[in-house]
Amino acid sequence: MIIRPHGATQLLITQPEHAALARRIMEDWVADDFSASPRRSQILRAIAEHDNGWREVDAAPLVDRETGNLLDFIHAPDDVRRAVWPRAVDRLAHVPYEAALVAQHALEIYARYRKEPAWEPFFAALEAARNRHLHRASVPLDALQREYLFVRAGDLISLTFCNGWQAGQTIDGRYVVRLHADHIIVTPDPFAGRIIPIVITAVEMPATPFSNATEAQETFRRGRRVLVAGTVRGGD
Repeated sequence: MIIRPHGATQLLITQPEHAALARRIMEDWVADDFSASPRRSQILRAIAEHDNGWREVDAAPLVDRETGNLLDFIHAPDDVRRAVWPRAVDRLAHVPYEAALVAQHALEIYARYRKEPAWEPFFAALEAARNRHLHRASVPLDALQREYLFVRAGDLISLTFCNGWQAGQTIDGRYVVRLHADHIIVTPDPFAGRIIPIVITAVEMPATPFSNATEAQETFRRGRRVLVAGTVRGGD
């Protein structure tokens, strides 16, 4: 779950919703020869589905047992986060290149845990899955590593918007993503001057502790649906 501060309340956005927005944004990305890529449609589907493993987790908010505060996707327990990605890759097994891209995404975003013993089986399993699906797709690893840029770009731009992150984010050392009010600017411009309207649905909840998970789940179920709208465009 993504949790965006909203004054005295907080807005909850599911990871699958964020992934769908990431695809919407990347449909207009023309830099890096993306529009000419023979695998463009597969990459866009991988972007849209990269967080499908969070579907079960995001059915209700996670609650910290000690504080009663809601946990976002960054602070979810390690076992929850490790379980998400094999599930996501398995769901895409029928489209091997997409499955390989999602496995690569998991390997990239959790790279900081590489030296932690508890994470070793996770990395071994995801690398094996990536290589297995790449072999089935007949795509070399270096091609996947180049094209992973598009998955990461869509993910980070969408996350910046959905989380309301104020700090600038860097994509592959080549692009900088900044949020101004509800407007995302990506520098240098990868959209050939286009301004992309974006909108996502969030659930508004009080920014107060919950006594238990059941209370949080019921509040989430009954919460007011809010549309968060903005734009994405390139900068100079």
